[in-house]
Amino acid sequence: MVQTIRIEAEARELAGKGAARATRRTGRVPAVIYGAKQEATLLSLDPRDVMKELHKGGWQSHLYEVAVNGTTERCLMRDVQFHPVKDIPLHVDFQRLAPGQLIRVKVPVVFLNEESAPGIKEGGVLNVVRREVEVLSDPDQVPDQFEIDMGAAAIGDSLRWSNVADVKGTQPVIVGRDFVVATIAPPTVEEEVVVAAPVAAAPAPAKGKGGKAAPKK
Repeated sequence: MVQTIRIEAEARELAGKGAARATRRTGRVPAVIYGAKQEATLLSLDPRDVMKELHKGGWQSHLYEVAVNGTTERCLMRDVQFHPVKDIPLHVDFQRLAPGQLIRVKVPVVFLNEESAPGIKEGGVLNVVRREVEVLSDPDQVPDQFEIDMGAAAIGDSLRWSNVADVKGTQPVIVGRDFVVATIAPPTVEEEVVVAAPVAAAPAPAKGKGGKAAPKK
């Protein structure tokens, strides 16, 4: 299940650049919640809460419950604008989720039985094309990971979306083809480079008096 994180927010009444600047002067980050065919909700956040989420990584795949004025909004954090010099958050956009709406998330892929795969035993190399697969999923049913069994994978094989053991009700964003997740590449053969020994230059003929070459005896 996707991680749900609660964020405390304060409501703000005015929109626009001037109002946003006024919010920043108070030490808070202006933000907005939009979507689900409802009016946008204007709010402000503690910048420490924003930076905490950004440092975690994967914040675009987390589900947030933004609490404001005693109510909570179920959202995804879609965009964060930063100061070009100070690298601090200037504005945060949240997307409100409607009931039954699927969310777009990235799920990591785990490869099972890699060491026992015939292709790996023969010296092949696992070449991972996609360490994560982006899918559409019910927010309450997002899988922690996808698993692909490599137990029978040979050199030259391609491991595709159809090789995922259980897609768990998700729909890949890439449609219309059974896309590659990883391949078993043949072992790299390093050719031995033979460097030819340098040819010694012939000695220059000795010179006699007057700078002329001495006569051969």
